[in-house]
Amino acid sequence: MARILIVYASDHGGTEKMAMAASDGARSVPGTEIVVKKAEEANTADLLGCDALMIGSPVHMGSIDWRVKKFIDTVCSGAWMQDKMIGKVGAVFACGSGYGNAGGGSELTMLALLNNLAELGLLIVPLPKNTPGYRVAGLQWGPYGRAHAEDLSPKGLSDEQLVSSKHHGIHVARVARALDGAKVFG
Repeated sequence: MARILIVYASDHGGTEKMAMAASDGARSVPGTEIVVKKAEEANTADLLGCDALMIGSPVHMGSIDWRVKKFIDTVCSGAWMQDKMIGKVGAVFACGSGYGNAGGGSELTMLALLNNLAELGLLIVPLPKNTPGYRVAGLQWGPYGRAHAEDLSPKGLSDEQLVSSKHHGIHVARVARALDGAKVFG
């Protein structure tokens, strides 16, 4: 059984919708257990008990949300110091708004998150361009959402925007299942 931990923060509900779509996708893969937690609720036992970690963040000034960063700094750092996450699976997603088609800063936010996952020694699962929903809400780094229009008025995420999140969850679960029980490193 592969355990997938999805950690996220959300301001207006967009990142939470993406987390739930990823959860639905991962849950559709037989032999997976899914745990979804807000960043401020996830703890060391959750992290060490997972086979795959997906992190989602809203974009804040072109970067990671403070609650997600706090999870990385307080929960993930101890696992990093002890090399407890090496060889597990990792993936990211982000929800932005404002200027730019990807939602002002989604790509930079995902790159920052991926850097943290690489530091932990996780095997990164990208989002291939042939993933359903990629055309509307995908970057090679992971799915993104755009919850506000360019004039910053809220518009929410459409069902079409959530398709790539669901399939990203499927990709991550499949990789975690393929590695289930394998001693990848160490």
